[in-house]
Amino acid sequence: MALIKTGCPIWTHEQWFGSLFPANTVKEQSLGTYARHFNSVEGNTSFYHIPDKKTIRRWAEQVPNDFCFTFKFHRSISHDKKLLNIKDDLHLVLKRMALLEDKLGCLILQLPASFNPSQLGTLTHFIQLLPKNFRYAIEVRHLGFFDKSDNEKAFNQLLLENNINRVIMDTRALFACPANGDKVIEDAHRKKPRVPTNVIATSDTPLVRFVGHPVIQTNKPFYTPWIHKTKQWLDEGKSPYLFFHMANTVDAPWLAEAFFNDFKQLYPDTLIPSIILPKTHNNQLDFFGA
Repeated sequence: MALIKTGCPIWTHEQWFGSLFPANTVKEQSLGTYARHFNSVEGNTSFYHIPDKKTIRRWAEQVPNDFCFTFKFHRSISHDKKLLNIKDDLHLVLKRMALLEDKLGCLILQLPASFNPSQLGTLTHFIQLLPKNFRYAIEVRHLGFFDKSDNEKAFNQLLLENNINRVIMDTRALFACPANGDKVIEDAHRKKPRVPTNVIATSDTPLVRFVGHPVIQTNKPFYTPWIHKTKQWLDEGKSPYLFFHMANTVDAPWLAEAFFNDFKQLYPDTLIPSIILPKTHNNQLDFFGA
């Protein structure tokens, strides 16, 4: 069984029918079809809506036993209440996610950019409320957590002491692409955090969110260091989570495929996910009209 868990930020997209999925795939079966290619997903749906029991059980039934969902805490906890007075919200989220049993990977707490180092005590209290039988990852976006100061050291130490992942966000490839009036790229530049890529494993399941350049081939120099780092983590006995994003989301599966193809070339004897996809419907080389 591959120790790497990998996937995309969603498991279905209307443009995947006829490309990633067979054209006759029923929408309700798209999760099961997605799970033939990937063994995890960064489920953003729970950030906006806490799924009901029936939905969660249906999801769990559609994927194989080695598949792990990686869901986010609901925004009411992280953004609306800013980790204060959230015991009831937290109890509900954890109770629902527990229904996934062994198919639950990490739970991600994505904090807003306004959450700053002065609120580290609030985060510490929140962590104390978390049961130990789940894996967690925390993503920060305030630059005060990236400045190599005592604030950043205190944050990293808090995560290390509690075996919680610091989400590693790599948006360098995305921001290497000028928008040039492209609305999709402009929107991605506006929404994705432009923060330093801080490579640190604060738990045994390091979690990377790689946001790619729209031309898949252009990503190679950006993701190749992650191949070497992932191999190092595997050699250290860690089990990394790698999630691949694109500005348009549509091409994210093929970015993941390119990454693992190159991984296999560099480390042919390493057990990694085998991702073999249909050819993408986009001509990546013609993105700029070349």
